[in-house]
Formats: sequence, structure tokens, C-alpha cells
Amino acid sequence: MTAIKHALQRDIFTPNDERLLSIVNVCKAGKKKKNCFLCATVTTERPIKVNVVKVKKSDKGDLYKRQLGWSLLDLTVVDAKDAIKENPDFDLHFDKVYKWVASSTAEKNTFISCIWKLNQRYVHKKIDFANVSAQLLEELPKVAEESVPSEENQSVAGGDEEAAAEYQELNTREKQDIEIMMEGCEYAISNAEAFAEKLSRELQVLDGANIHSIMASEKQVNILMQLLDEALKEVDQIEGKLSSYEEMLQSVKEQMDQISESNHLLELSKTNSDTLLGEIEFLVNHMDLSRGHIKALQEADLSSSRGIEACTNASEALLQCMNVALQPGHLMLQSVKQQQQLFRDLREQFARRLASHLNNVFVQQFTQILTQLYSRSYYLSKAGHDQSSTLAPHSVEMTLQNHHPFHRDLLRYAKLMEWLKNTEYVRYDGLAKNYIDYILRLYEREIKDFFEVAKNKMAGTAKEGKKFATLPRKESAVKQETESLHGSSGKLTGSTSSLNKLSVQGSGSRRSQSSSLLDMGNMSASDLDVADRTKFDKIFEQVLSELEPLCLAEQDFISKFFNLSQHQSMPRTPMGETEDVDGGVPSRSQNPGAQPPVTSEKDMIRQMMTNIFGCIVPELNNLIALGDKIDSFNSLYMLVKMSHHVWTAENADSASFLSTTLGNVLVTVKRNFDKCIINQIKQMGEVKISKKSKVGILPFVSGFEEFAELAESIFRVAERRGDLDKAYTKLINAVFINVEKVANESQKTPRDVVMMENFHRIFATLYRLKISCLEAEKKEAKQKYSDHLQSYVICSLGHPLEKLNTFFEGVKARVAQGIGYDEVSYQLAFSKQELRKVIKDYPGKEVKKGLDNLYRKVDKHLCEEENLLQVVWHSMQDEFIRQYKHFEELIEYCYTGAGITMEFTIQDTLEYFSSIAQSH
Repeated sequence: MTAIKHALQRDIFTPNDERLLSIVNVCKAGKKKKNCFLCATVTTERPIKVNVVKVKKSDKGDLYKRQLGWSLLDLTVVDAKDAIKENPDFDLHFDKVYKWVASSTAEKNTFISCIWKLNQRYVHKKIDFANVSAQLLEELPKVAEESVPSEENQSVAGGDEEAAAEYQELNTREKQDIEIMMEGCEYAISNAEAFAEKLSRELQVLDGANIHSIMASEKQVNILMQLLDEALKEVDQIEGKLSSYEEMLQSVKEQMDQISESNHLLELSKTNSDTLLGEIEFLVNHMDLSRGHIKALQEADLSSSRGIEACTNASEALLQCMNVALQPGHLMLQSVKQQQQLFRDLREQFARRLASHLNNVFVQQFTQILTQLYSRSYYLSKAGHDQSSTLAPHSVEMTLQNHHPFHRDLLRYAKLMEWLKNTEYVRYDGLAKNYIDYILRLYEREIKDFFEVAKNKMAGTAKEGKKFATLPRKESAVKQETESLHGSSGKLTGSTSSLNKLSVQGSGSRRSQSSSLLDMGNMSASDLDVADRTKFDKIFEQVLSELEPLCLAEQDFISKFFNLSQHQSMPRTPMGETEDVDGGVPSRSQNPGAQPPVTSEKDMIRQMMTNIFGCIVPELNNLIALGDKIDSFNSLYMLVKMSHHVWTAENADSASFLSTTLGNVLVTVKRNFDKCIINQIKQMGEVKISKKSKVGILPFVSGFEEFAELAESIFRVAERRGDLDKAYTKLINAVFINVEKVANESQKTPRDVVMMENFHRIFATLYRLKISCLEAEKKEAKQKYSDHLQSYVICSLGHPLEKLNTFFEGVKARVAQGIGYDEVSYQLAFSKQELRKVIKDYPGKEVKKGLDNLYRKVDKHLCEEENLLQVVWHSMQDEFIRQYKHFEELIEYCYTGAGITMEFTIQDTLEYFSSIAQSH
């Protein structure tokens, strides 16, 4: 153990300026026996630190490495497990409990005793030594807490440490001194006694020199003491003089203290005056509203640009004055209270005047637009009744009115609306509701008229003039609207009921007209030409193109006018709460269907747009239903156009009203498209074939071709190509299934002919259109066509030389039984004479006659539409020649040298087939 201790001191602790005091060989309790060493060490430099270090043997050779270390300051408990019996187990409690098993009880006790001594001497920490024998805990004299210990303590400490360590290595300086001393004496190593004697003599010389030096310095010490005594006398004299001077200056000190106190009071007074002046200047500068601003708020003309600008500047100045950050003491000043009351009165008066003026502007603008709308309607109505007029109802332009002038006039008040929003949110909310009420009815009338024109154009009706004849006359209608907007007291009352009533009256005739248009009856796709579908596509595209800028312009105006461009949370008055706004219409009372309050400005914009353009979704759905009723294939056009507009709107703003609305309508269009596909599949299963006529190309095969051609022309650059690919897969699978079903049920036409002709048409369609998602189906159609063509040829042609075929079947049977080819002719039933008799039954004339009958039979089976007769006839020619060559080979093998040949040659056969095809 001593050798290990020296090795650890040399290799690990000496480089780290540490001394190893105790060591114990341990392993972890309850685990595989992996031995390591716990070492108790102290640092050689001050302040002294005591550590417990875990050292483990390295995997490479006999080297040791330092693995873990803990400070003795972190040790809380030392548990020896049993104080009476010998037990090598013990626990050390640091940040967690470490359980160890020592190699022997003696090593464990020595290590615990060393830990206790080190704690008593250096750490002085209360460590709980549990289950430890009292003999191990020997009390050591405590070391005084001095920066430099005495020589006696140092000697004791050194003795203890040497006794504990059993070894102390020389430091570097001691080594150097010994080496220099030994170099000065060459015989130091060879004659140690002479070297020691020399060192003793030199030590005696040094002691004598020290004694003489001390005796020589005694006289100088006496002289120094005399000088110190004289210096003390001089100090006493100086202190006496200073005391007299201090008594003389005592009165001066009292006067200076009084002056200093007066100066402090003056400075305090000046500071208070400056602070008061600063507060007054602050209040005057920040809470003073000029007379010009007050006059602008009270009297400025809100209808002129100059007046609006003056009111805007004055309102901003008023808001700044009201938002000044005041101290609690400022609010107790009477002048501040009066000024704040003045600001509140100005704010209330100007907010009331601004709300009343803006409501009047809403009414005036609404009246002007309504007058223009009725003027146009009245003109169209008159043109519809005038027999001599050349203006036809269907020539009405399908456009929506531009409201940019209206928006431009109102945007002048945008900053005032922002002020109203920040100061009087109740009035601001009331104005927003009033604007929605006015513009909602206007847009509802415009959009409904616009969609009526679109429906009439889409349906191609010539009765559009009757729709306008039901509208009220221009003068009476405008008068009715304006009277409903203005009450007798100057406030806006009764507008909601009257306008709603007019909207109901105006839409009643349109609703009846729309219902008549929808009673046109279902029309199949084959009854409409490409021009009609193109016309529908243009109408639907124009509808979406007109709606988009209208919604975007209105949303942009709402965002700017009502200052809702920022996405931040704001207090929001519930839509159902009753409020009376001066100069405005009372808001709707609370009802169970009222929408919950929105919490952000973005939600407010979406809610306002939903209220204003609530009629767009039902009108679009009605238009989509009409287009789908006219032609179910119109859903393809609508899906592509609607997808494109939704994609465009989402790229601009994925959360906008336009994007959300078009997305909802797109769901309806997609459902109609899916319904169209389902109906197509359903109609395939309902196809019935005639029992008396040949089948030919099935109608749903032609229908799929028409659908695919139309779809490819529409979806060429569409965003939702995936929807069409899914529809293709469903349709082609249904086509395959139903073609096979009809072929199995066919009685007039052979099954192979039905399969061959229809799959040939399907393959030709897929090959021509090059639909990438149907490549597998194209190959399958080609394979089915080839298989059924071959099957039909074999079944129809059969064995045209039946007796020859029967004869050679017997020959092959004999060969299969083991008879050689050269021995077949010796069989009685298959002799040369029998073969010549069979050949004579098939002269060229009879063969040609049989082929002619076969041609007529094939011609009756095949349809002219697909034109596969020549293909089938050529395949039959190849099959007949194959059988002919097979017979020649058997004659050559079995009747070699007999000179037996057929009555006709292959060239004759080719001429027969060619002449028959040309004659028909």
C-alpha cells in the first residue's frame, strides 16, 4: 500500500500541488467488483483546501487517473454502518449518497479517522459521524484562526502531518540548495562524515557572527531610544499649541455653522421654486389648447377640405392634451380639473358633431348612388317595353358599379375616424354599424341585379325586360328611400325597415323570374355545342372578375376609413348591445342570434365584410346551381375558374374575406363536380342495349371521350389537376366494368366484338389525349383490344378446311401414340389415297366461296363507326395462312415424295382475301 501511495503522490497529486494524507482501497457496494482508491488530500498553498478524490487504475498499463473529486466542505454524513462489529462497508453523503466497501476494516477506520482529524483542523464543519467508534474520534487541539500560525503550532502541525503522511518530498528550492552545496564539496558523497563535520564548523562560524552582530547593534538601539524620547517631548508641545488654537476657533465654527444652515435653506427654497416653475410650465405647455383649435372643433366646416384639415389638427392637439401623463398631485389642482372638464366637453361636442355629419354624408352618398341605380333600371325597363327600341334585354352590360368616388370622399375623414376610435369608441362603433346598414342594402340591390343579368345571359332568355318592368319608377323609388333615411327630427330613423321592405319588393319579382329560369329542364351535354359552354365559361369568369375588385376595394376602404389595418386587440362593444348615437340610428337590440364580440381588428374587418356582402354566397350558389342544371359539364369550368380565383386570393391574403368566401363557394363547386362524376358513373350502369340491333360503340364510351376532351381543354393550366385525375380514375374504372357487363349481356353482337370495338375506342382516346394518370389503363385497354380481336378471329374463322383439319388431327394423334411420321402413310385411314380424296373436296372455288360468306358474317357483326373490318379481315387472313402452312408441313413430314399438294396456293389465298375485300 505504501508503494501505491508514493506512486499516487508522484503521478497525480504532486503536479496539482496536493499532499496525500490517507488512502483506502474500495469498490462500489452491490455492483461488480471494480476496485478504486479513495484519497484524502490537502493543498500545499494557502488557503488550504481538503478534498476527497476517487482514483482509478487506467486501462493502459499500471498508470492511475483521477476520476472524481469532492470538497470536504460538501461532506455532510460519514456512516460507518456498525460501531461495534467489524464491517468494511461505509457511506459518504455528498450531493448524493455514495456507498463503498473497503478492502479491510482497518483501512476503513484509518481513512475515517483521517477525515475526522482534517475536519477538526481545517474545515471546522459539523459533520455527522454515524456508527463510528469513539476511539477513532480523538480530539485534536483546534488551530487558532490566525493568518500566520506560530512556530510552535507549525511544528506541531508539521509533526502531525509527517506522522500522518509518513513521507514528505523535498520541494524544488530545497533540491537546488542541496545540489549547490554538494557541488562545492567534491567528497560529499564519498566521505559523508567529513562533509557533515564541515557543515558543523560553518554553522558554528555563522552563529558566532550573528552574536557579534547583535552585540554591536546594542549601542545604536540606545541612541535610537533617546531620539524617540526627544520626539515625544516635541509632540507634547505641538499638541498644547493645537489645543489653544482650537479654543480660539470654536466661536468661528459656530458662526460658520449658522451661515451654512442659512445657505442650505436658501438652496432648498430655490430648488422648490424651480420645481414649481417647471411643473407650471409643463402644465401650461402641455394642457393649453389654442383658441384656433377650439374654434375649429366647435365651428369648422366638415364638408370642406380646409375645414377637415383644421378639425384634424385640432382633434390631434386635443388628444395630446388629454393624454398628458399627470402626477397624482396635478389632479388635485382646480385649474387642471377645469381644463380637463373643458377638454371633455370639447371632445363630446366635436364627437357628436362629427358623428352627425358623417351619418349625413352616408345618407347623401347612398341617395346619389341609389338615384343612379334606379336611373339605369328605369332606362332598361323602358327599353324593354319600347317595341321600336333596338336595345335587347340580353345586351345589358354585366358590370358592377364602381364606388371609388364614394370611397374617395369618405377617406378624407379617415384621420378623424381614427381620433373618434381612440376617444369615443361608442360613437365610432355606432358609425360603423350605420355604414354597414346603408352599404349593405346598396350592395345587396346591385349584386342581385348583377346576378339576375348573369343568369339571364347564362340561360339565354329573352324575357329580361319583364324583370325591370316590376321595379318601381325612378322618382317614387328614390323619394321613398330618402324619406325613409330622414326623420322629422333630423335623425336617421326607420331606414332599416323601409329599405328592407323595398329590397323584399324588388327581389320578389327577381325570385319568380329566377325560378322560371330554373324550370328549363335538364339538358344533356350532347345537346349543347362548344360555343354554349364557352359562353358560359366567359360569363362565369366575368362574374368572378367583377366581384373580386368590388370586394377588395371595399375591404381596403374599410381598413383605411375605420383604421383597422393593424392586427391588435381592442375593446369591442357587442353587436347586440343597444346604444343611441347622436345623429345616428339606434343599433339593433340584443337577440339570441347576435354574434359574439370580435377581439381583433382583423376579425372586425372580416365581420364587417361578412355583413356587407352576405348576399354573395347565396347568389353564387344559385348561379352555380343554374349552370349545373343547364349542363352538368359546366361544373368543370366552374371548378377551374373558382380554384384559380381562390388561389389568387390566398396568395394576396389567405385570411381575407374574399379568400374565405370563395373558398366556401369552391366547396360547393367541388361537390357539384363530384356529383357530375357520380351521375356519369350511375348512367353507365343504367345503359340498356337493344336485342335486335348490333351494339357498336357504347354511349358511355363516347361520353367518356367527350368528357376527357372537354376536361383536357379546360384543365390544361388548372391549379386543381388532382381532382380531375381522381375523377378520371373513377370514370375509366366504371367504363371498363360496364363495357364488360354489356358485352356479357349482348345477344345480337358477339361478346368479343363488343369488347374489341369499345376498348379500341378507349385506347385511341387515351393515346390521342396523352393523359398521364391513365397510362396503366391505356396499356390495359390496348391489351384487352388485342386479346379480344385475336379471340374473335379464332372463333369466327374456326376451321374453314374442316375435313382436312379432322384428317390431320388424326395424324397428330397417331404420332402422339408413337408412330413415326414416315409410317403414318401406311395406316389405312391415313393413306395417300385418303388424303387425296380429302384435298379434292376443297378446290379454290369452294374456298373462296366460304371466305366470302365469312366476310359477310363479320361485316354484320362490326359497326361502321369504329371501322375495324379491314383490321379483322387482315387478322383472319393471317390466321388462315397459318393453318394452311401447318397442313403443308404435316404433308411434307408424313407423305414425303408422294407429290401431294393442296388444290390452291398461298398466293391464291391472298388473291381471294384481297378480291373479297375489294368487292365489298
